[in-house]
Amino acid sequence: MANSLLPNSRTEPDGSAVVRVLGYNVRSMRDDTAALARVIRACAPDLVLLQEAPRFFRWRKKLARLARAADLVILTGGATAAGPAVLSSLRATVERTEDVLLPLTPGQHRRGFATAVVRFGGARLGVLSCHLSLQREERHRQGGMLLDRLAALGVEHAVAGGDLNERPDGRTFRLLAEGLQDCWATAPWGGEHTWTPGDPRRRIDAIFATKGIEVLGCGVPSGLPGVTGSDLRAATDHLPVLAALRVPAA
Repeated sequence: MANSLLPNSRTEPDGSAVVRVLGYNVRSMRDDTAALARVIRACAPDLVLLQEAPRFFRWRKKLARLARAADLVILTGGATAAGPAVLSSLRATVERTEDVLLPLTPGQHRRGFATAVVRFGGARLGVLSCHLSLQREERHRQGGMLLDRLAALGVEHAVAGGDLNERPDGRTFRLLAEGLQDCWATAPWGGEHTWTPGDPRRRIDAIFATKGIEVLGCGVPSGLPGVTGSDLRAATDHLPVLAALRVPAA
């Protein structure tokens, strides 16, 4: 599928909604934040699932600055979720949000989930942003917690995205792909590999959706109008993943 053909956001007559979801590790906004905002804005997302959002000194102001520059608002996350965050367009109606800190393994970084339940027209959607551990066993435990947390949102349809720190043949990636749709594998579009921007050879960032959601296309938006190679390289050390999803009416 050509990049320019990724479906745009819309609400269907039956109450279902086409929703654009962007997953992006922004490396604490330590790079070119203007380039980062341009990439996000060009993707025209309804939801942005961030990893490594600012979480230390003045983190709220930094995250708010990115949201404004990308024409979005903050839903939840940042330091309160140990890095993951969720931004949205004004198209979303927010029902509730919750940040979840995961059990801390000594010697490892604290991890968490940023979660929300939102509506687009008649469609109701659970949302989760994650950044899983570098340590194999801890990462696998966190994958199980992710599936449990999605189920606990109490909604029929949900999307999860993030930096898994693992390739598709890894045990945790396979665990998630068994319970959910791996959106790129279901409807590949754009590029596949997300790390690193200068020479991408690994797919370690992904978006997953529950089985009732129709995946219309998913991949790295290289070549999408307004998304330039120079901005992708300058924005952060990961490439983003963009998915178009048709979410049934509740």
